[in-house]
Amino acid sequence: MLLLRTLLQMPELRLSLQTGEDQLDRTVTRVYGTELPDPSRYLSGGELVLSGLLWHHSPQDSETFVRSLATARVAGLAASETENRSLPADLVDACVRHHVPLLEVPVDLSFATITERVSMELVGLSRHRRLLNVVAEGSGLPALLLAGGHELNAPCWVLSTAGRVVAGGELLDRVTLVKEFLQADRLPKTVRGMTLVPVSERGGNRLTSWILVVGGEPQQEAAAELASLVGLERLRQAQGRQIENRTAGPLVTAVLTGSADVESRLAAAGLENTRLRVISAVTSDQRTDLAAAVLEETLPQALVTPVGDMVYAVAKADDSLPDDVREAMRVMEPGLGSSRVLIGISSPVEWRGLRGAAEEATHARRLGERRGGRTCVVAGEEIALYQLLLAGVPEELRTSLRRRLLGPVLDYDAEHGSDLTGTLKVFLDCSGSWTAAAAKLHVHVNTLRYRVGRVEDLLGIDLAEFEARVDLFLALQAG
Repeated sequence: MLLLRTLLQMPELRLSLQTGEDQLDRTVTRVYGTELPDPSRYLSGGELVLSGLLWHHSPQDSETFVRSLATARVAGLAASETENRSLPADLVDACVRHHVPLLEVPVDLSFATITERVSMELVGLSRHRRLLNVVAEGSGLPALLLAGGHELNAPCWVLSTAGRVVAGGELLDRVTLVKEFLQADRLPKTVRGMTLVPVSERGGNRLTSWILVVGGEPQQEAAAELASLVGLERLRQAQGRQIENRTAGPLVTAVLTGSADVESRLAAAGLENTRLRVISAVTSDQRTDLAAAVLEETLPQALVTPVGDMVYAVAKADDSLPDDVREAMRVMEPGLGSSRVLIGISSPVEWRGLRGAAEEATHARRLGERRGGRTCVVAGEEIALYQLLLAGVPEELRTSLRRRLLGPVLDYDAEHGSDLTGTLKVFLDCSGSWTAAAAKLHVHVNTLRYRVGRVEDLLGIDLAEFEARVDLFLALQAG
């Protein structure tokens, strides 16, 4: 809605109010220029009438002209003398009597400039109404994006910061576009012929924003307007997800505690009769809001809930899920700031195995803590049983066990600058094969036999015994 008051606030027009200060909230529907003494037959109401007063010859002319404007219920009159003189006093008086706001136009400002500026504003309002109608009709994000593309005369897409196309067709270079968005100093930004506009950041974090992608370089105001309406659609989806996630907390609690009502809670969440995965996520700075946002953007169909300083999710099992999460984390990494994100994913299970799946996801995440990288995603399928067992052992206990089993060898290496520990590891990794281990260490077999014999003497064991090998293997992995 364009008001007279708004026109007075446009510095490029330099309009000044002569009368009608209490009527500035009138709505302008169009611009109409005239020099007719009585233009009422051409007016339908709401016009901003522009006139150079060529019809003005006497006070009666002002009365006739202004009365016709009042009868037609125009928004106001913007007038200018063709010569550098003030507006006629009788015109001002007539406008006061008939309650027609009067704006004076600077002599050096053309009516074409006013018409163009006001028309642009009205076009924008019409565009906004059309797009808002799409939102009000509940046609959904694809329909809004299609309508927005028509208004901007450019193709449009919406991306999540996980690199997922939320709406729109296939988009090349989407990963590059997301990374450019996350690292941009200022937005909007044009990258590879695409303009990136932020959509409804949550908590001021760009990582939780959607991205409106518009082909070319559209009018910024129009693009920002579409982004704001996409934000409304996102809010609607977020509210729907929030309702769905109300079942997540009780479900995850039931899973972690082994409650008997897991099956009924799965049914309430629409996850009955399907194989599932449990996902555990944590950040290095214990930001559950960030961990939850990462999982929600990465797994839009999952149920997500915080538990203490961790976040858990339950999702339908998909063979590609671990790889999808890894790819999403690689895309999101530039937006993580100083946080490190660790994610563990269980193997697919039936509902009866959910408690074990939650433990597996937690252990997998703990294994990720010992690996490098800003992000680490570990899936249950890729973890050996001994790794899962060790992941469940506290750090202090692992260190103690390693010291108890390998202490003499560790001390010998420290004192003599040798690497009997490394020799032992290679020997066990090669399943006790003398030739394979010697070749890997680039030493003669007799040298290897001497080193391994030294280890046996220091530890008082016989590496020919399977149990001794298992104990030492686990001790080496615990470090």
